[in-house]
Amino acid sequence: MAKCKKSHKKFDSINVIPFIDIMLVLLVMVLTTATFIKQGVIPVDLPNAKATDKKDTKKEVTVYVNAKGEMFFEKEKVDLATLESKLSSVSKKQTVILRSDKESRFQDFVSVMDILKRLGHEQLYIVTKK
Repeated sequence: MAKCKKSHKKFDSINVIPFIDIMLVLLVMVLTTATFIKQGVIPVDLPNAKATDKKDTKKEVTVYVNAKGEMFFEKEKVDLATLESKLSSVSKKQTVILRSDKESRFQDFVSVMDILKRLGHEQLYIVTKK
């Protein structure tokens, strides 16, 4: 019987330099994004002004659709035509919050979304429950 020689290649050391390079790049990315997340925005020191024109505008308007298909604009019951006229008077920069009952018809939701799309409102939040 002939003996079969097994060749073993011995690893004396592992090359960890590429691993360290990747970890340093990831560390830099995490640190730079973490500062933006903590601040929320890039920090800016705003200048002071003597005369200011403070406008009292609402930050958002709310549209409700209940399970019966009734629509409300800021707690005032409206139909689709009235809702469209009221939303057309709202600035496009204001946020529109849509609160639709889960039991409401999907068509009512789509009708409100269609009005918002036609009027060019892009700041839209649809409220849901976890």
